[in-house]
Amino acid sequence: MTAPAIVRTNTAELYDAHVMKNYARSPLTLVRGAGTKVWDDAGNAYLDFTSGIAVSALGHCHPHWVASVQRQAGELIHVSNLFRNPNQGELARRLVGYAGPGRVFFCNSGAEANEALIKLARLHGVAKAGGEEGKCYKIICAKSAFHGRTFGGMSATPQEKIQKGFRPLVPGFSFGELNNLSSFAELIDDQTAAIFVETIQGESGINPCTPEFLRGLRKLCDQHNLLLLLDEVQCGIGRTGQFFSFEHAGVSPDAIGMAKGLGGGFPIGAVWVRERHAELFHPGNHGTTFGGTPLACAAALAVLDVIERDSLLAKVRANSAVWLASLRQLAADFPAQVLAVRGQGFLVGVQVATDPAPYLAALRERGLLAPSAGGNVVRLLPPLNVTPEDLARSIEIFRAVLTAKA
Repeated sequence: MTAPAIVRTNTAELYDAHVMKNYARSPLTLVRGAGTKVWDDAGNAYLDFTSGIAVSALGHCHPHWVASVQRQAGELIHVSNLFRNPNQGELARRLVGYAGPGRVFFCNSGAEANEALIKLARLHGVAKAGGEEGKCYKIICAKSAFHGRTFGGMSATPQEKIQKGFRPLVPGFSFGELNNLSSFAELIDDQTAAIFVETIQGESGINPCTPEFLRGLRKLCDQHNLLLLLDEVQCGIGRTGQFFSFEHAGVSPDAIGMAKGLGGGFPIGAVWVRERHAELFHPGNHGTTFGGTPLACAAALAVLDVIERDSLLAKVRANSAVWLASLRQLAADFPAQVLAVRGQGFLVGVQVATDPAPYLAALRERGLLAPSAGGNVVRLLPPLNVTPEDLARSIEIFRAVLTAKA
């Protein structure tokens, strides 16, 4: 058989001809990255405060991360979870060290991690109901939540743009007002198995749970034998200056979903479950082909190595304090354009008064990449090891954009 002819074309044409149109992409083709910067196919450099949407925790192509992945790729890439591999055991040990006594399940993404949390809630409900299925299965989530695009995740995400076209959804979800404890308490009944929230709502505009609210949820769960499930997919793995965002509130959840920054760019998700609930999962009722491979776990271990070796949690706390003060000064200087600055550490939303798209385009033209969130919010997600100089440069660019539009 004759090999097909190679057709030379540009990337934009390839996307237009062959890639699904389910993303509103920027007119930009990125070809290389190093540290906090990326380059497009025309040689232009950008300060990347998208970080793959909170994925590239160490920036692009960190030397230790690259060396770890390259070394593992030459030794062993994939084995089935029917066997053990050393990296998975070590990664589980280190995550338990951050989360507390419990056990870890590995998967491939935040959506998969959250799906496992939903299944855990169902199993807890069965145990709570004395083994009877369908009697205790409800999960209380927050309005404006985002927990992924699987059917379970969509059902826990009360947003029309996410759910439209896919009904009927999974039953059993109800929604309280974020940071309104009584609205959650009113939804609890004998069929309730769990409360499930993002510690900081990311996709909906960077809306943090208050410490008082999280502590109140913990008390409700204790009073009613419910699981407290926390989605730390975007806000975890050091992004707020603690390894998990809920640590700022001093609470202890029953299970945690994580992904994004854990792999530093390589797909991996994980679920930590408190010891007394870990046995709800048993052989046959949950699994994954690709979860916890030697290569994925090597990538995650490299991220943890750098976080610990370079004291990145302390650096996030210190550097973000100065940066957030500068962002809030922008809000004070441009009150007609900037309505609020929300978030913690390096998970920040700048709420603008109008459509954020022109702001994102203007930032991009001046060399700063950022995504949107929650309608009118410019989201800023620098890597954990960003320098003070790059943070200051982002303020300069944002100020220039606001000045030009004043």
